[in-house]
Amino acid sequence: MSVQPDDPPEAGKLPTGRIARTARVGGLVTGQGLRWAGMRTANRVRTPERAAAAQSARTAALVGELVNQLGQMRGAAMKVGQMISMVEFDGLPEDQQDELQRSLAALRDNVPPVAFSDLEKLMRQEFGGPLRSVFSDFDERAFAAASIGQVHRATTVDGDEVAVKIQYPGVAEAVDTDLRNATLLLPLVKRLAPGLDAKALAAEMRERIAEELDYELEAQNQRAIERLMRGHPFVRVPRVHTDLSTRRVLVCEYVEGERFEEVRRAGEAERDRYGEIVFRLYFGLLYRDRIALGDPHPGNYLLCPDGRVCFLDFGLVRQVDAERVAAERAIALAVREEDPTALTEALLAGGYLPADRAEAVDADFALNLMRMAISWYAVPGGRRFSPEDAGRGRERERPDAEQRAAMRLQVNQFTLPPETILIRRMHGIVAVVLAQLRAGADWGAIAAEYLHAEAPATELGQAEAEFFARRRGHGA
Repeated sequence: MSVQPDDPPEAGKLPTGRIARTARVGGLVTGQGLRWAGMRTANRVRTPERAAAAQSARTAALVGELVNQLGQMRGAAMKVGQMISMVEFDGLPEDQQDELQRSLAALRDNVPPVAFSDLEKLMRQEFGGPLRSVFSDFDERAFAAASIGQVHRATTVDGDEVAVKIQYPGVAEAVDTDLRNATLLLPLVKRLAPGLDAKALAAEMRERIAEELDYELEAQNQRAIERLMRGHPFVRVPRVHTDLSTRRVLVCEYVEGERFEEVRRAGEAERDRYGEIVFRLYFGLLYRDRIALGDPHPGNYLLCPDGRVCFLDFGLVRQVDAERVAAERAIALAVREEDPTALTEALLAGGYLPADRAEAVDADFALNLMRMAISWYAVPGGRRFSPEDAGRGRERERPDAEQRAAMRLQVNQFTLPPETILIRRMHGIVAVVLAQLRAGADWGAIAAEYLHAEAPATELGQAEAEFFARRRGHGA
């Protein structure tokens, strides 16, 4: 959720018409399809080096247009872009790939707020009466905005300071159209990632985005996580006002705190502590509680005066089964132990490597690939992130054109199980946040607490272990 400037731009109209929104996506697909076909034809007479360069340029242009077009539309169009940000794009140099993925992941930023008069009408419908029957004071100016709603500060008639998240009028209808149009994007996604099961990806996106539109479901998610974290030594989750929350309005306690940009300017020790708390919240929820919280955007947490970090926004959530967590742990352990055979078995078990493609993949190549992707949290060892680090914390290698071609053949054998989208998204964005914070720690040792039940690696880990031990002792 992005904080808005003091004088935000006038909000544009939400393009809800199905024809208009379909035309945007359809025009994007048709235009890029023709350009892609032209590139493929021209590549038949080009040298391998020029053909590779042409494909790289066309892929960059394709994803760039996806960013621009989807970024003009609220709702599912933007969410589709954010989901696609976790896909590995074929034919791009690593630096361009990371930059484009960061651009897609940032689609939610700089969203202009909607006029308050439109929101007031919606809230009257949701509450069944005027705002004064619910709130004694309501700030008409939004202090945060995102892809499907914006947030205002208010005081209830009982005197509670609250944050009120209101869904944009018409966004549900626009999202419905976008979800129907998501299938139109499949040919583009397939070109960008030939090994991907694009239809399964689209189905997962439709389910997750539809759930995010239901603020009553988000309230349930937030209540469940708030109960898990109630009394936690360094994590805070705002309590939900269930009686005031509806399908399109979510009301929870208002929490004061420093925003991410303020923390980025703090000293090293404070940044390191903050980064470790962010890491622990998301990794702990996944590997301890089997909850994939898929939106670790830096606008979604605050540094409270008491030193705790308050986490916000629980719309993009997926319950993860024990088998999936076990597969992720096995992959991390194989990377840690540098065991290519065990890694191949774990990738097969986890669905990342289809059985009918396994023989086409070199086990040592797969190990090197996964080391680049996850060694930052899978392998113990101190590391300080920097803004120049890759978006997902990968170590950099610069293969030549021939090596890149061979790598593409191997990479295209892998796929992305739809149920892992939020997991991969969480891992990736947490790494981006740590890089922005320039945070340092032994991330592998901290992760091992959650991945492999190892002893606490830091003071924060010890405090958290004692907290959950007390909870278990009290039967909570």
